[in-house]
Amino acid sequence: MTPSPHITRPDRHLALPERERRNGHRGGILWLTGLSASGKSTLAAGLERRLFDARWQVLMLDGDDVRHGLCADLGFSPGDRAENIRRVGEAALLMAKGGTLVVAAFISPYRADRDRIRAQAGGMFHEIHLAADLAVCERRDPKGLYARARAGGIAEFTGISAPYEPPLAPELVVETGHSPVADCLEALVRYAGTAFAIDGGA
Repeated sequence: MTPSPHITRPDRHLALPERERRNGHRGGILWLTGLSASGKSTLAAGLERRLFDARWQVLMLDGDDVRHGLCADLGFSPGDRAENIRRVGEAALLMAKGGTLVVAAFISPYRADRDRIRAQAGGMFHEIHLAADLAVCERRDPKGLYARARAGGIAEFTGISAPYEPPLAPELVVETGHSPVADCLEALVRYAGTAFAIDGGA
């Protein structure tokens, strides 16, 4: 999508390094991807709380939340899924450039969509694969979505009637299919501290 030639970028009086020094951490995007019921929302919320309590500027973005507002007009066709992730990626990058660490929890099933955000965000984008087999996710099925999809009640459901393309080279893999939630959360907290903290900020 090409912006209008009549639009110019605003001058920023607060530079990103200044914000980062004050925050004690770098701005960025921790992108959690995985099947439904792989633990994305649970771990993203837990990570947000842990970092917030440590006085980080952090915000969680979740698939269900954005589909109630920012992406409420989109369905679940491949094209709509791509547009959903494009919008979220743009919003996350704006916040990251303002010094916030964005924890994004989205199935985001297509590599091309995630790679597009990486291409725009560069080193600010960190892809985290929450790895859980389809069988494990179906056994969990906290929202009953897999059962409904198997019964034909949900079209284009990832893992059942629509594909999921796992990352080929993520910055981190968290084995949520067989590891306790507490251990997975600790792995994410350690990674965030290593990847984003500055000046003893974690």
